[in-house]
Amino acid sequence: MKITRIISVIILSIFILSTTILANQELDPIVKAKYKTIEANLLVGLNSDNEGLKISCAYYLGEMKSEKAVNQLMSILREDGCYAARIVAALSLIKIDNPKGVYFVHRTSLFNEIEGVRKMSEKFYLSYLMKKFLEKHPEKATELTYIKF
Repeated sequence: MKITRIISVIILSIFILSTTILANQELDPIVKAKYKTIEANLLVGLNSDNEGLKISCAYYLGEMKSEKAVNQLMSILREDGCYAARIVAALSLIKIDNPKGVYFVHRTSLFNEIEGVRKMSEKFYLSYLMKKFLEKHPEKATELTYIKF
């Protein structure tokens, strides 16, 4: 019963997030008041045995730019058994833009034992570098194309 309630709250939180944050709309006061609860529920979902739930929570924490999720996402990227969870954790760490998380993605792109995770981490890291370069040199934007985060 308790697990069902947690999963229901997480699904509701994801729905609220997807209709507000991802639509680039202003957060209404109700969501602002519940932001910490939503983030806490998504952090709980990262510890789930359900791979789909874990991956979704990792993705939405990246969208929220949750600094609290950095250590858990780094743990997923380092040691999770699911290939997809590792890749989403790398993407979320790049989106959060925490120096420790970005460095960890860079190191993963060089030394991870799984080739697919290594390659995707490299792509995310290179896109991150391109974004930072273009922020400093906007005049070069017409010459280069990059992935927006």
